[in-house]
Amino acid sequence: MGKSKLTASGTTVLIVIGLSGCATYETCGTQGCAGDQKITANVRAAFDQHPELGAPNAINVDTVNHVVYLSGSVSEGNMRATAESTARQIKGVARVEDTIYVTK
Repeated sequence: MGKSKLTASGTTVLIVIGLSGCATYETCGTQGCAGDQKITANVRAAFDQHPELGAPNAINVDTVNHVVYLSGSVSEGNMRATAESTARQIKGVARVEDTIYVTK
């Protein structure tokens, strides 16, 4: 019985160590990651290089934990694809979530 308690304690310690290692994988919290504002600025600057995307700020850009969220509207479907691919090319972007709608 003493041996089973020791084994259970050892197993518990290993599980706790394993879980703490998972928890340290880059989680930035509710305020987002330190580079999120820079990513947002870089995506907006890249959009400025694509006048076919429409008026400035027609597409809203938010970044949380290196995930870029695009919203707003464009007049053609290919503009939506251009916005997504442009955002994906920015350094530091982990993923792009797009809720842009096409008006035509």
